[in-house]
Amino acid sequence: MTLQSIDARTGQPLGPTLSSSSAADIDLAVQAAHAAFADWQASEGSSRAALLDALARALESDRQALVALADQETGLGLPRLNGELDRTAFQLRRFGVIARNGVPFAFTDDPAVSGGPPAGHPAMLRVRMPLGPVAMFSASNFPFAFSVLGGDTASALAAGCSVVVKAHPGHPQTSRRVHGLVQQILQALGLPSGLVGMVQGAGHEVGVGLIQHPLIAAGAFTGSTRGGAALQAAARQRRRPIPFYGELGSINPVVATPAALQAGGEALAQALAGSITLGCGQFCTNPGLLVFQRSEASSAFVQLLLQALKAQQPHAMLTQGMRHALDAGTRAQLAAGASALLHEPVDSLNPRPFLAEVDAATFVANEQLHEEVFGPASLIVWTESVAQTVQVLQAVGGSLTVTLWGADQDTPETRALVRGAMAMCGRVLFAGVPTGVAVTAAQQHGGPWPSSTEPMSTSVGDAALDRFLRPVALQDTPAWLVQRQGRPC
Repeated sequence: MTLQSIDARTGQPLGPTLSSSSAADIDLAVQAAHAAFADWQASEGSSRAALLDALARALESDRQALVALADQETGLGLPRLNGELDRTAFQLRRFGVIARNGVPFAFTDDPAVSGGPPAGHPAMLRVRMPLGPVAMFSASNFPFAFSVLGGDTASALAAGCSVVVKAHPGHPQTSRRVHGLVQQILQALGLPSGLVGMVQGAGHEVGVGLIQHPLIAAGAFTGSTRGGAALQAAARQRRRPIPFYGELGSINPVVATPAALQAGGEALAQALAGSITLGCGQFCTNPGLLVFQRSEASSAFVQLLLQALKAQQPHAMLTQGMRHALDAGTRAQLAAGASALLHEPVDSLNPRPFLAEVDAATFVANEQLHEEVFGPASLIVWTESVAQTVQVLQAVGGSLTVTLWGADQDTPETRALVRGAMAMCGRVLFAGVPTGVAVTAAQQHGGPWPSSTEPMSTSVGDAALDRFLRPVALQDTPAWLVQRQGRPC
């Protein structure tokens, strides 16, 4: 089987044909990762930080060539990709600081208490142990920040795990170049090449073969609900099931009171239109659902939003498959009872913004309208009350974000909206737009199904490290092990 890079703007082949990884290739990469893990899990935080810092510098030193290549494969544009490379280097350095500060080795020392149970107990030491080799599945829409050296790889390495990356077929040349930099850094630091391995392929066989390899200890995925669900099922079907941390589909409702829409006016409409079409709508936090209560102010805001959307000029999508899925998704919404407000003739290359509307009762009753439409598209749901707005949120089920405009006052209705939002997402915004995810200590990028497979975890922020560490209690621990201060041996 072969793999071909495609120029996102022309649809033409880019560079030579590449070979997909065979079962033997996958086994070789995982075996090498397993061998590298033996020493890496016991490494000092300073060693992990040195690697992560060096990887950040390598990305920055090759910026010009990397960004140009990624732009050809994705069409995302130089400003966006330069910013994403900066974010990727920041993530690597941040997890380096976390490792250097000893966060992966945090432990609980519970001294012995004399006497019988339940009050009396032996000396206990609760530590955290790295899981093992992690299968990391790159995302299509972030060729740096959620790819070979993205947050999943950075947090896994900081936790003491080795990594085998499944490169995304949407940017295979960029992935190969980044992985080549990784190998140079590993060699320069005297670390085994298997610490960060890579496999590739456009078919599902490579991904399933990787997640089901018996030496893989966990999976990390960013992508579609369908793809993530298939890999999660494969992880569970193993003889020994493993954790699978998938960030999947999300429609990210924006809920706004009539007063908030009236106060925001044209500036708010411009911001929302920009968020809907940012990166051609190819963000996991794209606002795909707008929940407005019927009023003159809300109707006036929608007219402002329409004008703002008409002025937007989205670029080509990442792949032709994604473009076909966008067109199919908008057709499905119209067939399910939504009415088009903005649905201009289809352009074979660059899609136009899409906006439709539907009443709350129809939305709640029709699950087709709850599906994510990945691209510059959004659906307005008209409600008659706060109670009906909460029903709409409950029908969505799970989302990465909910944005609440107009929740500044502590009222029973505001509390109902906040409760409804917190019940079905990982991040609630009270200002701004949902696109843009800060890499910080308090970030939570994950939510109830279908937005993620493990709503207690996050794929962005400091707590992403916790996914790859398993707690172990050590009872009556010998002195030499106590002296390791939580560092595995």
